[in-house]
Amino acid sequence: MSYFTYDTSVIISRRLSVLPQTGSRFRLSSVVLMELAANANDASHRKVYERLFKTYRNDNALIVPNEDDWMLASKVLYWLTRDRRKNSGGRLRKLLPGSSQRMALDTLLAVSARRWKTTVVTENWNDFKSIQRFCDVKIVKASLFFQE
Repeated sequence: MSYFTYDTSVIISRRLSVLPQTGSRFRLSSVVLMELAANANDASHRKVYERLFKTYRNDNALIVPNEDDWMLASKVLYWLTRDRRKNSGGRLRKLLPGSSQRMALDTLLAVSARRWKTTVVTENWNDFKSIQRFCDVKIVKASLFFQE
C-alpha cells in the first residue's frame, strides 16, 4: 500500500493522540478532521485539529473532497439506499439516530481517499465494505494494519 489514512473510528478507538508525520505515507482526511473537531472536548483540542489541518494542507498531505467526490458520494449513498430497500422487501427500515450522517461522512471519506489512491484503515469494516461495493476504494481492517 502506498498511501494510507485513518477513519475516525481508528483514531477514537485506539486513542491515537499522535498521527504519523507529514512526509510519510500517511494522508489526513479533512472529513476525519471535521468529525474530530466537531466533537472536541474543549477549545484547546479544537485548536489542535486546526493546527493539524494547516500542517497537512501545507505539506499537500490533506485529503479534501472535491466536486466530483461529492457527486460520487451521493451516487454511492443512493445505491446503498436502493440495496437496503431491495433487501427489506421494498420498504426502508428506520435507521438508528445518526446512522445516515455517519454513513454519508464515511462515504465522502472513501470516495476522496479513492481519488488519492489511499487505503482507508478502519474499525468500521462493515460500512466501508458496503461502500466498497460501489466505490473501488482500498480498505484494511485496523487490527490487520496494526498487526494484532
